[in-house]
Amino acid sequence: MQVSEFDYHLPPELIAQHPVPQRSASRLLRLDAGTGALADLAFADFPELLGPEDAVVLNDTRVVKARLAGRKASGGRIELFVERALGTHEALALIRASHPPAPGSEVFIENIPVKVEARDGELYRVRFAESIEAVLERFGAVPLPPYIRHAPEPQDAERYQTVYAAVPGAVAAPTAGLHFDEEVLQRVKTRGASVVKITLHVGFGTFQPVRVEEVEAHRMHSERYSIAQETWNAIRGKRVLAVGTTALRALEAAHLSGELEGETDLFIHPGFPFKVVKRLLTNFHLPRSTLLMLVSAFAGMGNIRKAYAHAIEKRYRFFSYGDAMLIEA
Repeated sequence: MQVSEFDYHLPPELIAQHPVPQRSASRLLRLDAGTGALADLAFADFPELLGPEDAVVLNDTRVVKARLAGRKASGGRIELFVERALGTHEALALIRASHPPAPGSEVFIENIPVKVEARDGELYRVRFAESIEAVLERFGAVPLPPYIRHAPEPQDAERYQTVYAAVPGAVAAPTAGLHFDEEVLQRVKTRGASVVKITLHVGFGTFQPVRVEEVEAHRMHSERYSIAQETWNAIRGKRVLAVGTTALRALEAAHLSGELEGETDLFIHPGFPFKVVKRLLTNFHLPRSTLLMLVSAFAGMGNIRKAYAHAIEKRYRFFSYGDAMLIEA
């Protein structure tokens, strides 16, 4: 299967640069994957599509201020993007610089030394002289996706975060959850649906393009996930609705591995046999991306092509701050 099969043309003005004023004021495109039928709804309609047979699974990861501006000892500018903390002072990070720093060298965030210990694939293992958490809180910026062209604003610190975010560790938001406010969550519960939370820390790989021509040759970066045994038991026998591709990947990875906690590099593309998730709430995804491949696997490639063409024609807002789509398998 060729990556080019997942390409489409998106008018640039449909890439949402800012969130709508109210979280739940987004639009919702409903796709019945069985029939291919589409329905244009408002996200405020979402609770009415649920009942006691449903389990709504949220990803409660919290985005950290992972992007740091710094300098080399020579004075040259760098950007250090903390992918994950390995301890209080040690982390894996992307470093963008005119010349890659050598292992053993130091870079500085303000006046705080950060030692570059070793290269680890595309990442560097680095050691901060002070607590990583404290440095990120003082000097870090919200890691907005590259297609959002403005610098992080105060609004982004709140809105590029779900209202139920609890466990710090992600470098990107599980964006399907950005549409929920407390009122919508309460209405979901009033309808009798179960609402449960799991954790998958979204890694920097979510921003990385697919650099191969054949889909099957792509390798995903691993991400950490955790599902409580109580939660796993609670969704058994329910019609599971994953809020976001991250929740779906965690659930399907747990089923495949038999492990409720660990790392997953599960790559879902057409042909994948879904065993847990029956309904998926998601945003609209970038052309040629692994996320577009995932939703194509879940709904069928023809259905997704038709749905995306409809969304473009109807001027839906795309990507992280954009509108939502509910896929019913």
